[in-house]
Amino acid sequence: MSDDLERLANRVLWPGFFGTEAPEWLLAELRDGLAGVVYFGQNIGEGLSALSDAILEANPDALIGIDEEGGSVTRLESATGSTLPGAAQLGQLDDLAATRATGAELARRVAAIGGNVVLGPVADVNTDPRNPVIGVRSFGSEESLVSRHAVAEVEGIQRGGVAACVKHFPGHGDTHLDSHHSLPEITLDLEEFERAHLAPFRAAIDAGVDSIMTAHIVVPAWGEAPATLNPRVLGMLREWGFYGVVITDALDMAAIRETVGIGGGAALALAAGADLLCIGNPTNPGDAALADQDERDFRAARDGIVTALRDGSLPRERVEEAAARVTTLAAKLRARGAGAVEAPPFDARAVVGAAVTGAVADAVALAVVDARRRSSLAVDSASSFVAEALAQGDHRQRLDVARASIEEQDAALDAAVAADGLTVILVDRPEADAAQRDLVQRAAQRDPRAVVVNVGLAPEHELPLPVVQVGAASRIGAEIAGERLRGASFPSRVSAGRVD
Repeated sequence: MSDDLERLANRVLWPGFFGTEAPEWLLAELRDGLAGVVYFGQNIGEGLSALSDAILEANPDALIGIDEEGGSVTRLESATGSTLPGAAQLGQLDDLAATRATGAELARRVAAIGGNVVLGPVADVNTDPRNPVIGVRSFGSEESLVSRHAVAEVEGIQRGGVAACVKHFPGHGDTHLDSHHSLPEITLDLEEFERAHLAPFRAAIDAGVDSIMTAHIVVPAWGEAPATLNPRVLGMLREWGFYGVVITDALDMAAIRETVGIGGGAALALAAGADLLCIGNPTNPGDAALADQDERDFRAARDGIVTALRDGSLPRERVEEAAARVTTLAAKLRARGAGAVEAPPFDARAVVGAAVTGAVADAVALAVVDARRRSSLAVDSASSFVAEALAQGDHRQRLDVARASIEEQDAALDAAVAADGLTVILVDRPEADAAQRDLVQRAAQRDPRAVVVNVGLAPEHELPLPVVQVGAASRIGAEIAGERLRGASFPSRVSAGRVD
């Protein structure tokens, strides 16, 4: 009886794991029907295609998913930074052909390493400029803009033979908290929430999206449970005619782990209507992660499901329904892969170059003060590759303005001004972070010729220095910003990744 229930639970579980080779416990579970795996940065290496082959040999129906959004979020290029446009850049251009082509290129890259599920695009409407987890991952702050670009990227991804997954339902855009660390609550009037945040998900469903990821947010008007565990919220998807796979955001995030726990969350999510349970990245606990954290988290989720099946709090029919949806998606992807449309040549530099706006200069060298916020679990925003790509070997200094004293900040500014080059203040939250704004103000007092490079949302209020607006913490965006400050020019219009 126990083995039967464990096999059933396996069919709806989607774990992360340590290493660039599949551990034996994972291969054994895949042979016993495990739904598949999710790749994170620590899984990426030269042998990634061989890793996918091993996973698919153990379970030919395995779904291999990866957070590959372009812009600020990449796993395939986590060591060096993304070379694809991000959502905010595509929303800034508002060229659907370019967004569709970006989706096709995402699909091509993921399929090339043996993956078959792109965990994107983000369909959240970012209406709160303080948002610490969405921001430039969103196409914008207006629902019709986000809707049409979410659909375009879904079309590009799915024509490439892999599944798209719009996220994070019912909308993570109007929060100033990060569900990786807490349980955000959105207290909008229900009519306003439905007007501003649901449209992109409805549009993606109408466009035939394969899967939808839930958000760990609470909307009190729909009840006290977070959306991932809330049957009223997830039930809306079925009411709208969505018959694809509902995927949970990671169950190891604090919003679930520190409230009902991974096991309890797994059972409650299934009962609420989820189909595939993303367990998460075993490196997330940081130094507290145990050597077998990946297997522990997986077994905690499975044990929670098996316990709920045994005590009757989770009907077997609900889990079988979820497993059937996962199996149907796997079969669809096998058929789609055979007829996938090859991605056309894609000029990411043309797209990103047209999206980067603002100040230009003719500097011989740059002196970069990197004042961005610390990295989060979702976005490795403070990775050194952004500053490196901007500075190109010139002076650069990392400055954590949230922790550094005023004296330390002033010393960093003085060193930049004294260096042989144009002073550049690299920021990512100039509207929401007072410390970043204050630093820019003091830089302007020291060097009125200095400039700001902003890889976050465009500030609503004018800064005292010229701004290069990049809209993504990516390698390609930083390279192009640096080139602009060194006198290079870029096209103002593109279509399908090519210059018009």
